[in-house]
Amino acid sequence: MQAGSKHALNWTSVLVAIPVGIVASLVTLLFRFVLERSNALLFASEPDITRGIAHYPWYAWPLIVGLGGVVAGWFLRYATDLERRQTIKTDYLEVINARLDAVPTKTSLFRALSSLASISSGASIGKEGPMVQLSALAGSLMGRFCFRRLPLRNSDIVAMAAAAGLASVYHAPLASAIFVAEIAFGISAMQRLIPLIIAAGSGVLCMWLLGFRSALYPLAAGNFALTATGIGLSLVIGLAAGLLGWLMIWLIARSKRLFGRIAALPLRLGVGGALVGILAIASTDILGNGYEVIVAIMAGRLLLATVILLLILKMVATAVSVGSGAVGGLFTPALLIGALLGVLCATLVVRLGLPAGDVLLYAAVGMGAVLAAVSQAPLMAMLMVLEMTLNSSLLFPVMLASALAAMTMYRLQATSAYPVVSGHFSRSEAKFDFDNGVIGQFIVSGAALQPDETVGNALAVCSLKRERFVYVIDAQGTFLGAASMHDISRQILEQRLTLDSPVALVTDSQFPCVYQQQTIREGWNAFAAVTLERLPVLNNPQERKYLGALTKTSLIQQAEAFI
Repeated sequence: MQAGSKHALNWTSVLVAIPVGIVASLVTLLFRFVLERSNALLFASEPDITRGIAHYPWYAWPLIVGLGGVVAGWFLRYATDLERRQTIKTDYLEVINARLDAVPTKTSLFRALSSLASISSGASIGKEGPMVQLSALAGSLMGRFCFRRLPLRNSDIVAMAAAAGLASVYHAPLASAIFVAEIAFGISAMQRLIPLIIAAGSGVLCMWLLGFRSALYPLAAGNFALTATGIGLSLVIGLAAGLLGWLMIWLIARSKRLFGRIAALPLRLGVGGALVGILAIASTDILGNGYEVIVAIMAGRLLLATVILLLILKMVATAVSVGSGAVGGLFTPALLIGALLGVLCATLVVRLGLPAGDVLLYAAVGMGAVLAAVSQAPLMAMLMVLEMTLNSSLLFPVMLASALAAMTMYRLQATSAYPVVSGHFSRSEAKFDFDNGVIGQFIVSGAALQPDETVGNALAVCSLKRERFVYVIDAQGTFLGAASMHDISRQILEQRLTLDSPVALVTDSQFPCVYQQQTIREGWNAFAAVTLERLPVLNNPQERKYLGALTKTSLIQQAEAFI
């Protein structure tokens, strides 16, 4: 929004959101079409890689996924070289968060090609990443060429397009709008949320008109029974999802460190692809983003042993793909891991003889919980699952599991899959510290003399420490006031003082001060009322013992962490 506009919400942004949402949905369809054509060429017209790769012998699978990684690495290396030379940020979340002017075109396209190569060859990575990135790019181009005369920031149009793109992928408009608000903005304020909802809704409406109307996952007919066992199991799944999310983030970080030793991007992604191909020998269901496997889980076609095996292999495969640098998203891999976890926990409870109800419904509970843990956006995760399944009976258990999973991750101090979230958390914590911290944390030493010491000594101390004032205290450390170096110099020139005069003659007993137990915000307000760079810090208003000084710079540095 330009400087002349006081609010993010206005009719202009609402009307712009509609065409932006429609274009974003068409962009996701275009990427999906290109991906399907690529799979048809590689796997004899079989659209699902988990089945299509079976057209080749098992010993060729590592080669296929590895070669895809090599091609992906070439494209990604070119994109990262451009970013490094031009010092630009490509990721749409970073563009929105930093309020940048535009999403870079070349690097976005080359990253999309890299992602296309990785996904087509079977890397364990989601499709939503490049789809939403390209949607954001389309929104950025629309903002620059179609709406440049309107009072809108390009980053706000990028946010609308990103929300619409994500909504088109998952058929979840409200969750997608919440996601952009939670992750990129760090807030869910209604003024910024309404245009995102309209853009996301426009994207899904376009998908419906084109014939894509059904729920993404087939759980609409089930009914979750709110029993004590069901609620308890939802809490267990939430706790387990938080721990599993922490393990997933740790595995990805560890994988990135190990792959970081390989300097050449094509080689790095090639090795990562080959490793995923080797894991696929145990089960091809780990390949791709996992959509078909989730459908199979919800249809009850997987045995318990298969569920456990897939849960382990999918986490490792995803860590390898992401760690090697494959461009894509973590949404669907996290959903698959969550579905496996939910069914696993529910099946074990049923085998213990407890009445858990429909085991398959807990797949959705696990999906929401793991997604909330990995993204640390629990509100988005709750709504995403509800919109993807169209099953309102899941609201309460998904809410419980998602909230507990996100809280568990937060308490474990694990980072989010989205670095922007860590920045929001840091700013939030810095703001809390600013509002609740005390001045005593920032005390530094200050020049202090006793009242019978000379003004000459005061001038020497101020000159040495480069301070404008020297504080005056008695033998017991009680604060008596402050003497100004400029006041002393002026009175000496006027011959009203000599260098041997006692500093008590120029002490200002009404000099402002602060107390150690006052909040940092109270200290900030104290500086706002004066033109001083330092203020003396006393122990309390009764004893007034001098402890040191508080500097304006220290408070500004504290405030910078959240401004």
